[in-house]
Amino acid sequence: MSDNGNLVEVKNLKKFFPVHTHFFSREKIFVQAVVGVNLTIRRGETLGLVGESGCGKSTLGRLILRLEEATEGQILFEGEDILHYSSERLRQLRRQMQIIFQDPYSSLNPRKTVGSIIGEPLIIHKIGNRKEQEERVLRLMEVVGLRPENINRYPHEFSGGQRQRIGIARALALNPKLIIADEPVSALDVSIQAQVLNLLEDLQQEFHLTYLFIAHDLHVVEHISDRVAVMHLGRIAELARSEDLYRQPKHPYTQALLSANPVPDPTLERKRILLQGEVPSPIHPPSGCNFHTRCLNKFNMCPTAVPQLKEIEPDHWVACFLYGPNK
Repeated sequence: MSDNGNLVEVKNLKKFFPVHTHFFSREKIFVQAVVGVNLTIRRGETLGLVGESGCGKSTLGRLILRLEEATEGQILFEGEDILHYSSERLRQLRRQMQIIFQDPYSSLNPRKTVGSIIGEPLIIHKIGNRKEQEERVLRLMEVVGLRPENINRYPHEFSGGQRQRIGIARALALNPKLIIADEPVSALDVSIQAQVLNLLEDLQQEFHLTYLFIAHDLHVVEHISDRVAVMHLGRIAELARSEDLYRQPKHPYTQALLSANPVPDPTLERKRILLQGEVPSPIHPPSGCNFHTRCLNKFNMCPTAVPQLKEIEPDHWVACFLYGPNK
């Protein structure tokens, strides 16, 4: 077991998806979804992961859960590389890592009752007898704010926020250490979003959970995260404590993202940074720094050299030549 305070360590992780081309073509083309990511998730923290659509956020989360197989790299969970686990060890690992999906409508089986959905992990992993499983389900329903008397109702009988609570209860069933929340509130109304976020924070304290919180809404990430990682085209551009990143973003991409984020106070003015050009394709990403085609601060080395994450301030990491060449 790792004793350095990290629950998860990702090292040089890559995921390339093959693209089907013409039958007679010999050229192999890949979508470069995750490209050499290095990342740690500390015990008990919420690490926010943000970026534009298609930047690889959800793929990274699925790689950590081994719902997708990595092309290259390491994923250490409690100090052990899980990429080479056998199917039996991987099955045991599932009890420690769970996911909350984005869409509460499609992530629940419409043919099963709420009790069956929440209790299914207990049955699969053979935890407790039937009575103990039912007691556990009723307890989880209370914890997430659902009425236990609704245990035999079906998902279509609940609102969107209630369905997401069902998904949260299912994720908690096995007492996991890590929960990956993949845009868990993006499909909900704003008023319901706040309720679900507050619930997640309360559950984290009660069950000593660690979260990887994936989202594109910067306000949501700021509210819930201890640290935030900004992802661009498969790479981590910046990683810092939440208050530091939002107060003093360092990477030009992070600065542009935050400048486009609406400010609720009309008395505050924020200068908008307009990025140049189109979002590059992950099939044919730019050489060197993959942001240089849209960056307003690029240097001569940017199109040819790849900047590596380096710590420019305590616990503030940036991959940009603005802060000196790689060492």
